[in-house]
Amino acid sequence: MVEVKKARIQDVAQQAGVSMMTVSRVLNQDPKVSDKTRSKVLAIVAQLQYKPNESARRLASNKSYFLGLLYDNPSDAYVSQFLLSALKSCRSNGFHLVVDEADKNIDKTLQSVNELINETKVDGMILLPPVCDQKEIIDCLLAANVPFVRVAPDSQLTISPYICMDDYQAAFDLTETLIKQGHSKIGHIIGDPNQGVSRLRYQGYLDALRSNKINTPPEYIEQGCFTYQSGMVAAQKMLSLVDKPSAIFAANDDMAAAVMSIAQSQGINVPNDLSVVGFDDTTLATVVWPNITTVRQPIDEMATLAVSLFTSNRDKYFSGLKNSQLRHILEFKIIQRESSKSII
Repeated sequence: MVEVKKARIQDVAQQAGVSMMTVSRVLNQDPKVSDKTRSKVLAIVAQLQYKPNESARRLASNKSYFLGLLYDNPSDAYVSQFLLSALKSCRSNGFHLVVDEADKNIDKTLQSVNELINETKVDGMILLPPVCDQKEIIDCLLAANVPFVRVAPDSQLTISPYICMDDYQAAFDLTETLIKQGHSKIGHIIGDPNQGVSRLRYQGYLDALRSNKINTPPEYIEQGCFTYQSGMVAAQKMLSLVDKPSAIFAANDDMAAAVMSIAQSQGINVPNDLSVVGFDDTTLATVVWPNITTVRQPIDEMATLAVSLFTSNRDKYFSGLKNSQLRHILEFKIIQRESSKSII
């Protein structure tokens, strides 16, 4: 068997007509390299299938090219979609993603975080909700001088860059959509009480009802936990009422799917007898039938942006930013599907 000779940085430099230093600067995403030179070098890198020596790359740039991601989110669909997008973004930028699930025991979680810092030498951390609001974890990262990006935090909004969407307005608009379709008996399943977005979505729902002068009985509101199981329990209670709601707004797609399952088991047709809407627009929203009307949260864009804050001129995002520059609000969109309909 003939061994295929691996391309070297010298080969890339020679074919691109630049110095080895320029190739290195391109691979390390130096913003001072011109777009023309960057494109030419990357084309040769792809053509030769050149892969830089990781150890040498780390030594030369004083980076580990590892990012950490910590999560403790009960919604498997949300976490899976975020992770896949973050992994894809890391791969395309020459980084590796190290993922860990937070433990219910905070001491064990802090031990895992310290291992990422001391052994993996991560260049930064991405914190998903509700981990993003845990003071002990934030204090640990601050003490170690490790930059971090938080997704949908609910507190300490001036300590790091963070990414979010307007959960309150999205919930308000989704509830108003149901009202415009003729629904006045609208139930709500609240999300995980440990996540700030649950409060924002609940408040958006309440304010939309109030602004339309609709009174909602307390039995139309149930506490969930962003899990399919909690959605089933809440739906069972709500759909057992004598005066059932004509629509249910679940605070995420997992719980909305659970509502539809319970409705079907009780012979309640969705959407003819009951409209159901969710939130997030995860893959689950289109693999169940009827497909779920929901709010499209830009999960893929959030993951890509979180990674890019570390891979594209990191110092710009973690040094002396004004409070207004820390926040990155992405757009949402209401996606109308078959699980809800007008009753007017």
